[in-house]
Amino acid sequence: MVRLHELVFDAYQRLMPRPRESAPAIIVEIDERALDAQGQWPWPRTQVAELVRAIARARPAAIGLDLLFTEPDRSSADADRSLAQALQESTSVLGIAGLEQPDRRFPNPPQVAPVRISGARELPLRRFAGHLQSRFQIDRAASGRGLISADMREGVVRTMPLVARVNGVLTPTLTIELLRTAAGIPSLSIMDHGGEDVRLQVGDIAVPMQSDGSLQIHFAPHDAERFVSAQDVLAGEVPPEVLRDKVVLVGVTGLGLIDYQATPLGERVPGVEVHAQILEQIFDGAYLHRPGHARWLEAASLLAAGLLLVAVVPVAKAWVSALIGLALLGSFVLGGLLTFKAGALIDPAAPAAGVVLLFGSLLAFAFAEADRQRRRLREAQARVAGELEAARRIQMGLLPDPRALFADEARFSLEATLSPARTVGGDFYDCFMVDEHRLFFIVADVSGKGLPASLFMALSKSLLKSIALRQSEADPGAMLTLANAEIGRDNPESLFVTAYAGVLDTRTGGLAFSNAGHEPALSLREGSPPEVLEHSGGPPLCVIEGFQYPTAHRQLAPGETLCVVTDGVTEAMNPRGELYGSKRVRLLVAAGTDANPRKLVDALAADVRRFADGAEQADDITLLGVRWNGFQPMSGAAAEERWQDLALEPRA
Repeated sequence: MVRLHELVFDAYQRLMPRPRESAPAIIVEIDERALDAQGQWPWPRTQVAELVRAIARARPAAIGLDLLFTEPDRSSADADRSLAQALQESTSVLGIAGLEQPDRRFPNPPQVAPVRISGARELPLRRFAGHLQSRFQIDRAASGRGLISADMREGVVRTMPLVARVNGVLTPTLTIELLRTAAGIPSLSIMDHGGEDVRLQVGDIAVPMQSDGSLQIHFAPHDAERFVSAQDVLAGEVPPEVLRDKVVLVGVTGLGLIDYQATPLGERVPGVEVHAQILEQIFDGAYLHRPGHARWLEAASLLAAGLLLVAVVPVAKAWVSALIGLALLGSFVLGGLLTFKAGALIDPAAPAAGVVLLFGSLLAFAFAEADRQRRRLREAQARVAGELEAARRIQMGLLPDPRALFADEARFSLEATLSPARTVGGDFYDCFMVDEHRLFFIVADVSGKGLPASLFMALSKSLLKSIALRQSEADPGAMLTLANAEIGRDNPESLFVTAYAGVLDTRTGGLAFSNAGHEPALSLREGSPPEVLEHSGGPPLCVIEGFQYPTAHRQLAPGETLCVVTDGVTEAMNPRGELYGSKRVRLLVAAGTDANPRKLVDALAADVRRFADGAEQADDITLLGVRWNGFQPMSGAAAEERWQDLALEPRA
């Protein structure tokens, strides 16, 4: 997609190159004529100093050297001092080259003008781990230092970092530093208004840039009038008014000494000309900027065009549909050109490609018979969906709402939730008081999913509740034994049910529980890690006829919480195919030691959703949490009734 954007914007640049309206910069080029007259490059630094003084005599606004003097001058021991003196006598800026790796010769950050950032976020600026700069004596004599590194993809220069981090220090590009020194401004400011609305403030000039600190260069064609030969400057043949009050850039353009850079216009220009073009762009105010909402605008354009095609193509004649498709493509191209002319980089290629694909797809399915088949299918699907939705409402209506059922209960707290993988599912839970003091709860999972499992779930839940209410001793193992016989009696599809049933005595905290092939419960006590309530239990219901399910017992401490889940939790899968697992359940339960069942269930359900990360839910998910709150004093009326009962009881 990035490559497609670049091809489109390159085509726009070739169609509408920037006109050269102002000429703030002049390039003094060390070209073939200068090399023939003065000798091969590199020149002695005394000779470079002479060139700098010759330029300075014309009183330019600033002199920028797109050159590096990193090595000692072998021609003379005083050469560096001579060049440093020439730089100190003028308003000059030296170049800095950013490196991906540190250079041992320059371990310290460059000394650059301070750059302040107004904004709370950290901008994703271009980073260079190291840099190259001129020798210390020369470097400290300059008025400023600026970055000369450009960003290139596939050998084409399209952007330039106006500000980058070099050795961790905010460093302006050579062009910006020349503007700063020419205006005598002590510092720079970055105004961050969020998104891609970022501006680099150079005195009164606000230069818009992307959030990564880069400027999209709007190139003008190569123009020989930007250049004067260094030989003519040294010979005094350049009139002073040509350089006066200009930003003068000095660079090497001799063939064989530099790599010419390709531009979106299809030209190859020396790197120093890129800096001159940026100066012209700033002075002309001819900026190119990709707004932060560009992707949304492109997506909205595609969406609007797609909706129009979907609405028109199936019912319109073929030639009408074709005209509409061509009109949409033309509007995208024209809109892209107009926004480019206004300085905004909006890419019409992706919406246009989407329209072409959508248009072709719609034409392929626009035949009358296919349309009738599609309508029939939609009607059938709507009927099935309506019936499934009704079944879902009925199924979810079978499940109790613990918050409403136990709203006034202080002896214990209970919370449960169920999320079917399909419209209807096979998981279920139930909770109710079997008498005044004993709470029955169960979490179960029917094999399979969908409509068959939901029907078997309704049967199983009803039978289990009926058995629990009929049993006076409220023994979970005995309940599951009876349920195994009754549910298995009407089971032509050989379905089975895993279940975890428990009875809590709300007076004492005594818990009786039994497990029929289900995930074991987790116990959570304050100050202790989660404990798995292991129990031999038995197989799922309807697997072994006549199996006697045992009952286990546990004394709950005040505030102790039980958490029971179905395998839809532990077997939840993310897009990478990883399972949620029992260990993650224990870790999350441990993190919620002080949470009540409602918070615990909500947190676990939310964590499963985050882990799945949008992956399709493979199984029903059911969670239940119950906490015994400890002994709760009875109200006055209840206490009086209890004492009356005790008074009537015979004494031993």
